[in-house]
Amino acid sequence: MPMPVAEPEFLPALDIPEPGSQRRWTVLLRILLLLPQYIVLWVLSVIAFVVAVIGWFGALFTGRLPDFAAGFLRGYLEYDTRVYAYLMLTVDRYPPFSFEEPDHPVRVEVRPGPLNRLAVFFRLILAVPAAIVQSVLSAGWWAVCFISWLVVLILGRMPRPLFEATAAVLRYRMRFQAYFLMLSSAYPKRIFGDPEKEQPFTSATRPLVMGSSGKALLVVFIVLGVATMVASSVTGSLDHDDDYDDNPTVRVTGPLVPGR
Repeated sequence: MPMPVAEPEFLPALDIPEPGSQRRWTVLLRILLLLPQYIVLWVLSVIAFVVAVIGWFGALFTGRLPDFAAGFLRGYLEYDTRVYAYLMLTVDRYPPFSFEEPDHPVRVEVRPGPLNRLAVFFRLILAVPAAIVQSVLSAGWWAVCFISWLVVLILGRMPRPLFEATAAVLRYRMRFQAYFLMLSSAYPKRIFGDPEKEQPFTSATRPLVMGSSGKALLVVFIVLGVATMVASSVTGSLDHDDDYDDNPTVRVTGPLVPGR
């Protein structure tokens, strides 16, 4: 009797069209234009946190995310990804104030399904390595965001290597969130894009095939991200030591005893 063939693991997919021309005035005012989105996104993130906690208990007992939680968290993930895709200058179309927008150029596909209860129970711990990688990538992108903004403002479009590196950061962030929110059992991976053999091409990021220039720029993001986080850690440690020295009331001058 032939053994059943396991279905290949589905990684959450991100669809973004090829980089095109952008209106310079929207590039110039990008952060200001997104102020209403930040407010809405903050409110949605609070609700998503509550839904995710409830969904965690449901997934722990049933082995899958409850339908109501999966529906809301999937909509939240797509909304969040659209906002950040606009912020990171990969598209020029303003994100809508709704979960469902089939005509929007930025689309996310997740397939919530069965979950390993043990992996659900230890989700916070398992997500730590991916969270570190995501933080490094984001810190690296923010380190050069002014240069990226200036390039797009002058050229009126995002150069292909910059688009590839930025899309790689955005996609990994989306996959991390999908894993953390239990919308996917697939651990975030493929930072440097997908192999060329993956066909057919449905968008510029599905599959995401990166050239040597895009990969080199992504390495720059990673190096700058690590440097930024190390510098921030060292600075925070020095500030803590200064505060400690300036406040004699927190000094320990003798052995600690119970109740002290």
